[in-house]
Amino acid sequence: MSTQALDGLRRPGWLTFAGVVLVSVGFARIISAIYYFADSASGHHLFLWGLWDLLIALLALWGGFSLFGGNTFGRVIGYTWAILVIVQSFLIISSAPWFGSAALLIAVLVVYALSSTSGWREQPA
Repeated sequence: MSTQALDGLRRPGWLTFAGVVLVSVGFARIISAIYYFADSASGHHLFLWGLWDLLIALLALWGGFSLFGGNTFGRVIGYTWAILVIVQSFLIISSAPWFGSAALLIAVLVVYALSSTSGWREQPA
């Protein structure tokens, strides 16, 4: 096995989980933003939701790929992403309870994943 493959195996599972969630949510939010932009002719607030989703997507992708690269800055971005999603979840839970609850759960799991692996640092090769 290559050294790079072994480094990926040494990464804690929760940290890998956080990275996968961030990248997955990033791509899903890009698709959501495209739909908001396409429907924005029916109301200007949809364009703003599209911008919001795009911001969340960019933060998630940046944080996820940074975590995969072993960068500590990815943790900061991950925490920032989770805080924004938690706040958004509480704001929309009355109008979209399933989406708000699911987003809240995912963000809390990312916070747990990042905090429970805070002592782990990638060792230089």
